[in-house]
Amino acid sequence: MTEITPIKPLWAGGEFVSGTAGVFSGDDAPDVNGISIDSRTIMSGEAYFAIKGDVHDGHDFVKRALEAGASVAVVDRDHAPRFAAGTPLVVVDDVLAALQSLGRAARLRTDAKVAAITGSVGKTGTKEALRLALAKSGETHFSVKSFNNHWGVPLTLSRMPEDVDFGVFEVGMNHAGEITPLTRMVRPHVAIITTIEPVHIEFFDSVAGIADAKAEIFLGLVPGGTAILNRDNAYCDQLIDRAQVAGVSRILTFGRSGEADIRLIDAEVMDAGTRVSVDFLGRMLTYTVGAPGVHWVMNSLAVLGAIDTLDADVETGLEALRDIAAPEGRGQTVSLPTDAAPITLIDESYNANPASMRAALALLGQTEPSAGGRRIAILGDMLELGEDSPRYHAELADPVEAASVDLVFTCGPLFQNLADKLPQSRRGAHAPASAELIPLVLASVEPGDVVMVKGSLGSRMSPVVEALKSRYPDPHE
Repeated sequence: MTEITPIKPLWAGGEFVSGTAGVFSGDDAPDVNGISIDSRTIMSGEAYFAIKGDVHDGHDFVKRALEAGASVAVVDRDHAPRFAAGTPLVVVDDVLAALQSLGRAARLRTDAKVAAITGSVGKTGTKEALRLALAKSGETHFSVKSFNNHWGVPLTLSRMPEDVDFGVFEVGMNHAGEITPLTRMVRPHVAIITTIEPVHIEFFDSVAGIADAKAEIFLGLVPGGTAILNRDNAYCDQLIDRAQVAGVSRILTFGRSGEADIRLIDAEVMDAGTRVSVDFLGRMLTYTVGAPGVHWVMNSLAVLGAIDTLDADVETGLEALRDIAAPEGRGQTVSLPTDAAPITLIDESYNANPASMRAALALLGQTEPSAGGRRIAILGDMLELGEDSPRYHAELADPVEAASVDLVFTCGPLFQNLADKLPQSRRGAHAPASAELIPLVLASVEPGDVVMVKGSLGSRMSPVVEALKSRYPDPHE
């Protein structure tokens, strides 16, 4: 008879309680197989953290989580009396602080080699590429979606098994001081800053201030850790200075610049992706990036540096980049069937800022329409850009021209500045909101067109994407 090896829990009961710095309500705390902050998706055997959010208080959903199979709930002292005796609870002073404590405990118990990624744009794409590459060399734990804030980072850490080989974490911020506690929690061996751009600029005095805030990631680097920076970015020297002040012993740069340690030699767009040639510290390497767009190519240079620094296999890691696919809302390309030529839809609806908008327009320019088709951009306001917002929107007229965009549809008060600057021949339509733009878009898009949809999350451009998909459904789905 075959002996079945029992599955090791993510956290043994006593270890879990100790990690939260809490007290269990009974005698023997149960083992924990996962960590959740959402009672709607919790799985059997997971621990539920009753975090208080901006809208809902997690304590209101403890009963639902336990009924769904949670092994234990983490609650604060003020709410603990609400629950009946015998309810499996870990009682703490503050639930979010307990999650952060557990995240630190998870980091301390593992020997995994860890990378942390921040930057104004490209964090999620770089994280996805790096975790694919590292997975070829060992078990890799990583941030799901964009779990990169004060609860997303400790949640990801607390879910990390003790025996993984690599960890890849995304770290974000809107304000100065937010990255410092996160990077000190993650304690990376490699810190990547993809680029510095005027994103969330309304919360800063200058873009240089954004660079300083991103440079906080160096404060958590383990001794002997490596910083990987974009040599082409105007703030690279500032970041190098901040890294040196923080005691970073090794700095690698990437980009097109002749000064870059990881230098892009050539990027050839092909049907299967982009063929990339790189000079990596004097070593010539060639590989293919599956996702379209030069921004994916540039991010792959940082990934190359991280693979090598973390002692993963460079050759197999680079082979994995062929399998990169842009996720939904972040450049995913979909073919919409029609009775004639298909419509190519580029879904960039998740978010937007001047840098990512320029990259998306460049991708649109690289994408060839079918015979008789046009390039169409459907753009929603870029938010959190401060007092220079009108200028940032108007300045997109040049990238529109460079990408040979035939028609531009815009929505929101800020993009009126671009609409007014475009020649009449390029103006599709303008509307105050995306909902009013949808019927105008549906009436204009034709077979063979390439359509790119992009805007900040608050501009609600994803309904435009869904409307196009509904209008031209895939008969095989």
